[in-house]
Amino acid sequence: MTQSTPAETPDREGRAVTGAAPLAWAARMRSAGLRVTKQRLAVLDALHASPHATADTVLDHVRQSLPEITVQSIYTVLHSLTGAGLLRQLDLANSPARYETRVADNHHHAVCTECGRIEDVACAVGHAPCLHPSETHGMTIRIADVVYQGLCADCASAQPAQPARPTGNLEIPTKPREARQG
Repeated sequence: MTQSTPAETPDREGRAVTGAAPLAWAARMRSAGLRVTKQRLAVLDALHASPHATADTVLDHVRQSLPEITVQSIYTVLHSLTGAGLLRQLDLANSPARYETRVADNHHHAVCTECGRIEDVACAVGHAPCLHPSETHGMTIRIADVVYQGLCADCASAQPAQPARPTGNLEIPTKPREARQG
């Protein structure tokens, strides 16, 4: 006879669900008024494993356990979980929407402009919103989204070294450079 560990519980189909994460997600879904489904649990698991993932990345991960799931189902689940406050949708410049499970705080993001890596950045003050606009236009501000852009350490170290800046007197070109537009 095989013994179950305390963290192992059966799902509705009687299969063992290992770990505390599925139980925590199930409780959060129920408290948000959502039914607990294997599709929702799989999406939450995918985003827990790969924060800041796109819908396509979530689909690839979920299809490992639910090969029959459709693209439309992924979008439906992402929409319902975001609407219920269990996911946060990130709309970053030049990127498809991304999703994360970290919703309990007002954190920001740092994005590498070379490789696209995204990292969480703690709120500057520690409470929401952590930035106060000079003009609210009559709105009650609840969230401040900040995106820092730069190079991650890996990309910065992979770039060729910049030539040393000349010191002393600089030669000034005799003809002005053409203005570059673009």
